[in-house]
Amino acid sequence: MLANLSMLGYAVLLQAAPVTWDLREMWGHMGPVAKIVVVIMFIMSAWSVGIMIDRALMFSAARKQSRIFVQQVAGALREGKLDEAISIAERNKKSHIAKVVATGLSEFQAAASTVGEEEVVEAAKRGLERSQAIVHAEMKRGLSGLATIGATCPFVGLFGTVVGIMNAFKGIQQEKATGLAAVAGGISEALVSTAIGLFVAIPAVWAYNYFTNRVEAFDVEMDNSSMELVNYFITRRAAAGKR
Repeated sequence: MLANLSMLGYAVLLQAAPVTWDLREMWGHMGPVAKIVVVIMFIMSAWSVGIMIDRALMFSAARKQSRIFVQQVAGALREGKLDEAISIAERNKKSHIAKVVATGLSEFQAAASTVGEEEVVEAAKRGLERSQAIVHAEMKRGLSGLATIGATCPFVGLFGTVVGIMNAFKGIQQEKATGLAAVAGGISEALVSTAIGLFVAIPAVWAYNYFTNRVEAFDVEMDNSSMELVNYFITRRAAAGKR
């Protein structure tokens, strides 16, 4: 008997408060504050996707042109053709290694005619360090935005969740009932805000970690190229001094 009454009550509740949980229904139940929160998170999502695409294209071009540059510049340096090496670097402007090497070669050539014998390599080394710092900053451009989105978007979603729960209790108070119709709007706001916050934040954090590791790998490559170039300059000056 009790089981029959319970089933009857449940059926009455469903008939009294039919709710379809599709996206348009949820959006319709959401209040203005929750809608603003969702729009902000969609803007953050578009921003993060733009940064991901920009960094992916830049890093891919840097990797591709660096392979070409290293193969071409090695022969020019072996033959002592610094002008040709600089020209090769200028043709591969998207390569991080080419940018550093071009600066080092230019500084070496300029210092050779203006400073003493012992200061030429030091001048070239300072130029390499400046160039590395500039290229590193270029590589990291936009990554702080990904970190910010990954760290703050869950809290923006949490704010929408809190607003949704508050509206759910407000609906219970106004309807004087605890059925789905009374809490549908608030629950929709809470669920949508939480889901979107996580949907935006998780890819941003993954992308930030991935691109940060790529930048660190590029830094190692630039360090190695700078040290090899400094050794080349030292060897070149030593050979010139013996003549």
